[in-house]
Amino acid sequence: MTSSTFKSKEITELIVNWLKTYAETAHVKGFVVGISGGIDSALTSTLCAMTGLPTLCVEMPIHQAASQVSRAQEHISYLKSKFNTISSAVADLTPTFDLMVESFPKGEDEARLNLTLANTRARLRMTTLYYFAGIHQALVAGTGNKVEDFGVGFYTKYGDGGVDVSPIADLMKSEVRELAKYLGVPSSIIVAKPTDGLFGDDRSDEDQLGASYDELEMAMLAKEAGKTEADFKGRELEVFKIYSRLNRINQHKMNPIPVCEIPKELK
Repeated sequence: MTSSTFKSKEITELIVNWLKTYAETAHVKGFVVGISGGIDSALTSTLCAMTGLPTLCVEMPIHQAASQVSRAQEHISYLKSKFNTISSAVADLTPTFDLMVESFPKGEDEARLNLTLANTRARLRMTTLYYFAGIHQALVAGTGNKVEDFGVGFYTKYGDGGVDVSPIADLMKSEVRELAKYLGVPSSIIVAKPTDGLFGDDRSDEDQLGASYDELEMAMLAKEAGKTEADFKGRELEVFKIYSRLNRINQHKMNPIPVCEIPKELK
């Protein structure tokens, strides 16, 4: 949970300066951010806009829920009212995704097939963001928070995990909410139920993970403090087990890609 010492102003300035310096060093013109209607992409795009560099907000619906689309549009309108460097684009990927699905062989395991197709949506969006980044000479800004990126690995490898910079990846979800409130992100987005929107239904992140971000945040901090299952009982023990399992099985996402190193004497 957010501590009483959390310094929103100083953290905002640090991230904004970090983003601007990185972009200038990389000799790019600005940023591209995928806007989902969720708080993470809302905060990320706001921070990018505050650099004063051009920021392109891209909507990429794939059979998207109307509520997600409306929140995304609300946020983009909010940004445009505050910053003159904001532009937006809509890439309706539904026909492309449907064509891909028709072209692929169908798996026999329906649950595995649905998960694979969800990841395919994320990778299609990544490709789209890099298209826009290429033609605008910009960086793709990632929207993952610390619990997602380094706790439970709740993202798609080479999907929403495929980015150039990760400005909020050292912020817990509670800290993301705190910073979003400080920067005036629309309240409809701040209070919205977190969802990755990859399954074409209304399932939330909590439905998929089995625990809320606040619960997972506490488990992550406990794990970092060296606590074990013996330190918990009841719901806290259940959440700690959920966190530990997800952290273990998703290490392949969070660790660098392994390279098979060939001994010099064999070359």
